[in-house]
Amino acid sequence: ILTRQAEFMDHGASQLRPMTMSQVAEAVGVHETTVSRAVSGKYIETPHGVLEMKYFFTAGLASKDGSSLANTSVKEMLNDLVKKEAPTKPLSDEELVKTFKEKGVKIARRTVAKYRAELNILPSHLRRTY
Repeated sequence: ILTRQAEFMDHGASQLRPMTMSQVAEAVGVHETTVSRAVSGKYIETPHGVLEMKYFFTAGLASKDGSSLANTSVKEMLNDLVKKEAPTKPLSDEELVKTFKEKGVKIARRTVAKYRAELNILPSHLRRTY
């Protein structure tokens, strides 16, 4: 886990790489359920705080260069985009998808809406200030 997530340790959540329990199980030569039981209820101290080991197991999204980005990284990018937007003209989910596409991240509008809701970010029409 630490080998695969070394960039996270140095730079934070934006560098979290996608990783599944089955990948770790294959790497260490055990069954996926063994990995699940081994990390369940365990925590690890990182430069970014104490985190549950399951935090490091995350799905990924494809990027333009063929690599993958962890959904945690995409959520952090989404949060940054919303923080930097103009308050009088907030970005819609569709505009956020276009911005991600320009950055080389392929993501669906519904996924943006889902991540936005998980981050407690309001829809664009409710974020607008007059």
